[in-house]
Amino acid sequence: MSDPEVKASVSAASLWEIAIKVRLAKLSLGGNLADLPDLLNSLGVPVLPIDDRHALASVTPEPPTRDPFDRMLLAQCQVEGLRLVTVDRALVDHPLAWRPA
Repeated sequence: MSDPEVKASVSAASLWEIAIKVRLAKLSLGGNLADLPDLLNSLGVPVLPIDDRHALASVTPEPPTRDPFDRMLLAQCQVEGLRLVTVDRALVDHPLAWRPA
């Protein structure tokens, strides 16, 4: 991730999931949720919107999770030719997950 050639982005699905967890008091940001997009922008990290291609994509191979956020992240990676950076045990072994060299 520290490689200047790596172009990181954050999915709108991740922001949505963060917002839900903050509102349910399952996650604390240590800051204002509304400031998150500006923080990402200041770091040069664009937010990847969810579009129809992502919503309709059938992820191959089928992920071992039924979590809709996980499935959306994988769909976005598949459609956009990206790799998912995750520590989620349900996703780390998926072929679309990033693995250190």
